[in-house]
Amino acid sequence: MPPIDLPSPFGDLAVGISDLELRETAYEIFVGACRTTGGKPLTYIPQSEKSPNSTDRSLSNSSSTLSMSPNLQRSLTSTAASKMKKALGIKSSSKKSPAKESSPKRKQMTVGELIRVQMRVSEQSDSRIRRGLLRIAASQLGRRIESMVLPLELLQQFKASDFPDQQEYVAWQGRNLRVLEAGLLMHPLVPLQKSDSAAQRLRQIIRGASERQLETGKNSESMQVLRNAVMSLASRSYDGYATESCHWADGFPLNLHLYQMLLEACFDSGEEGSIIEEIDEVLELIKKTWAVLGIDQKLHNLVFLWIMFHHFVTNGQVDIDLLFAADNQLGEVVKDAKSTKDPTYSKVLSSTLTSIMGWAEKRLLAYHDTFNPNNIESMECIVSLGVSSARILVEDISNEYRRRRREEVDVARTRIDTYIRSSLRTAFAQRMEEAESSWRSSKNHSTPTPRLAILAKSIGDLANKEKELFSPILKKWHPLAGGVAVATLHSCYGNELKQFISGLTELTVDSVQVLKAADKLEKDLVHIAVEESVDSEDGGKALIREMPPFEAESSIADLVKTWIKTRVDRLKEWIDRNLQQEVWNPRANKENIAPSGVDILRVVDETLDAFFQLPIPMHPALLPDLLTGLDRSLQYYISKVKSGCGTRNTFIPALPALTRCETNSGLFKKKDKSQNLQKRRSQVGTMNGEASNSLPQLCVRMNTLYHIRTELDNLEKKIKTCLRNVESAQADISNGFENKFELSLAASHEGIQQLCEATAYRVIFRDLSHVLWDGLYVGETASSRIYPLLKELDPNLEMISTTVHNRVRNRVITALMKASFDGFLLVLLAGGPSRSFTRQDSQILEDDFKALKDLYLADGDGLPEELVEKASTQVRNILPLFRTDTESLVDRFKRLIVEAHGPVAKSRYPLPPTSGHWSPTEANTILRVLCYRNDDAASKFLKKTYGLPKKL
Repeated sequence: MPPIDLPSPFGDLAVGISDLELRETAYEIFVGACRTTGGKPLTYIPQSEKSPNSTDRSLSNSSSTLSMSPNLQRSLTSTAASKMKKALGIKSSSKKSPAKESSPKRKQMTVGELIRVQMRVSEQSDSRIRRGLLRIAASQLGRRIESMVLPLELLQQFKASDFPDQQEYVAWQGRNLRVLEAGLLMHPLVPLQKSDSAAQRLRQIIRGASERQLETGKNSESMQVLRNAVMSLASRSYDGYATESCHWADGFPLNLHLYQMLLEACFDSGEEGSIIEEIDEVLELIKKTWAVLGIDQKLHNLVFLWIMFHHFVTNGQVDIDLLFAADNQLGEVVKDAKSTKDPTYSKVLSSTLTSIMGWAEKRLLAYHDTFNPNNIESMECIVSLGVSSARILVEDISNEYRRRRREEVDVARTRIDTYIRSSLRTAFAQRMEEAESSWRSSKNHSTPTPRLAILAKSIGDLANKEKELFSPILKKWHPLAGGVAVATLHSCYGNELKQFISGLTELTVDSVQVLKAADKLEKDLVHIAVEESVDSEDGGKALIREMPPFEAESSIADLVKTWIKTRVDRLKEWIDRNLQQEVWNPRANKENIAPSGVDILRVVDETLDAFFQLPIPMHPALLPDLLTGLDRSLQYYISKVKSGCGTRNTFIPALPALTRCETNSGLFKKKDKSQNLQKRRSQVGTMNGEASNSLPQLCVRMNTLYHIRTELDNLEKKIKTCLRNVESAQADISNGFENKFELSLAASHEGIQQLCEATAYRVIFRDLSHVLWDGLYVGETASSRIYPLLKELDPNLEMISTTVHNRVRNRVITALMKASFDGFLLVLLAGGPSRSFTRQDSQILEDDFKALKDLYLADGDGLPEELVEKASTQVRNILPLFRTDTESLVDRFKRLIVEAHGPVAKSRYPLPPTSGHWSPTEANTILRVLCYRNDDAASKFLKKTYGLPKKL
């Protein structure tokens, strides 16, 4: 990874001074400050000194030195743990300092020597600086370092002969002039007036020196002009009065750049910027420069924070201890920021923290790319740096924030919220690209996984990683960090899923796979959100509101319902199309079932198979919709099967008005037999598909309905078995799905019954009407008995026995028996004027009825005797009336009329209505027996009571 450099937050000096030149100037200030602090001014002490490079005649025969601060002379022999390192949270290094790595034969290195080595100042340069300070002390006894302009004094003390070569001297002179320009013209402590003459002179001198070397001798005119200009500018103060202190290195940001160079001595360049063990002693000496540089504890804390942070960033970001130290140092800056109102400090503070926060947030806004299990320990510090910087910038510097109530803004929570959402959106986009790539690589497989299904799995893994790795750290600033994370992922995936769902038109394996994956992901995300919100004030309601349901299940349900509707609609179309072609041929198959009936059950069975093969998680929930559709389809088919076949009442002719003569009854005129037949046919009605309603075809229809009825049980068993095999079915599903084909089950029961009755009454009242109506008991009773009817019934019974399913056969024959009994009674009680009976005929009637019953008993091979006897009850109750004498019948009739209407005048008996429900205790039934009674007593009574003629 290429080295990272961070622009200085202190600003550009704009005078072309290099870091090397700043470091040399800073070292000069440091040495001067250490030699003149401690309460003593510069003191001249003659000693033997030999300087091979010096040509200063005043010192050529004598040597002198400056009194040294005890700290500068102190040897580095202490091995105790650094208090400063302990305060910064840094463990002492086991490595030796440069002083301790020296040869045992060499003298022990002092703190001053360590700082020189750390600042990379050569011994030659250090010797020259000390010589210069010696000369200054000799000429200006008692002067303190802060009361002089050090570059000015040094310019006057050295000549070209003090340097190895002319070029080095020119560079040295140029550096000092640029420092004066920076400190007095570009960045003075007290702002300059445009008309300041001293500033103008200084500019001219510096400009001239760039063209011709400046003469710096003590008595040179140029040096006097330079001194006058410099001292005039350096002695200015805010209150306008001259001060003893000279302000040449304490203007912003020059002082910060110089101080930063000094603080660099605290870092061992040989160990990738690690803080040296001797930091306590080094800082103690460096602080002696504060008076010259205008540095106080707050500025020191701020610059020290920056330099530690800068070293961590620019040296590979591997020294985690240095990052922790910077975070701890930021804690001191936080305290300072709350207690200062200095606008200059606030400006430097703002630029420094903005730079730190910018670097931190660049990583935190995509922390999934920045951190992993190998470097996760650094994340907490970086979050702390970013959040603390933001807090100071917003709470202590921002004027807008001060105007608002502080409780309205939780800076830390807001920043963490931003980091989480930004990083997870970035991570989500990356996972989308990975899912796309994975999908493309799997396209050659037989069953490639859909992109959104791959993405759902990946996002689930991402959520778990967030929960385990990042959320525990971020929770320290945002208690709902994990919930915010999953809410963000939920939103991102939800947007993609919404687009996917909007494009779905039908149920496919891919669509179901995606929706199932989405449903699982949502459950996982919501579970995490709930876990993270347990201790929150609202129980996580706000977060859950951020997570509107994917509605994956409802989307699947909607697609399945569409699938069901399509299948059911197609089934109805299939029914209509196939029934139009159905001919109800009993020879179509050995079961005598309509092919359409077999096919519809096959289609229903295939539809159920297809439904349970759908890869959906909610078969039990959606099954009722399918069963309702299939049930209605089967009901529709059943209704079509019985449609047009008529009912029992379709074939029973309407009873004629009670009459005894031909003139009042058109229905029973002998001469109008053809009209009688036409009228009966009109009463029966015209059925659709008349040709397809013969007895064999009606038998096929009944078989088909019975086949459907029995297969419904098998379908329900199949459904229960399928439900037990699907993952989402409940353990006990037997009770919940009983009789789910209720409509078709009831329709098949009703349809079979209707077809049985329609078939029976059709045979009796239509197919055999020529025998029953036109033959039975017409004219002489003894010569027109029941045997022709029995003969005609026999092949019909044979057809039914050989065609209809054995479980339906007795029901059809029973219906046929009842129809024949009803027809027999109808001939006796409403047969028209062509029929009349004497009391002696009653035996014939009873014998004929017994023969009719025997036909159905079939010598024990037919219907059960108790069934036949029960069905014959009505006829057996009516037949005794035909052997009863006329007088008794008349008396019984009159008594029934009186019971029904109360006392009435003779010959005023009301005519009882025809109900069709024949009974020996019903007046209309007795009246009809009298109407067909062939004797004078009956004729007289009917003529007298109702005006009916005596003769038939």
